[in-house]
Amino acid sequence: MLVRIVKMSFEPAKIEEFLANFETVKTKIRNFEGCNFLELYRDQNNTNVFFTYSYWNSENDLDNYRHSDLFKGVWKNTKILFNAKPEAWSVNKLHSLK
Repeated sequence: MLVRIVKMSFEPAKIEEFLANFETVKTKIRNFEGCNFLELYRDQNNTNVFFTYSYWNSENDLDNYRHSDLFKGVWKNTKILFNAKPEAWSVNKLHSLK
């Protein structure tokens, strides 16, 4: 399993637009083949900073998503709202405690 973390910083005036767009695409992203989990986080102190956190069966599944029409549309509508370059990490989960 691969965990994908993406940090995005938005123009404050564009946050509501981002949240509305995320609301329309979140189920499609979560239901994309190979995606098992999706969450959106907002920084408590820098409220224009958001993180997506998703689980993928494999790097190949993530790559398939990143090359899909769904991703291209999501990214096209999201990247124009940024006020800083996004950052992304693909990590392997070593431990999980509940």
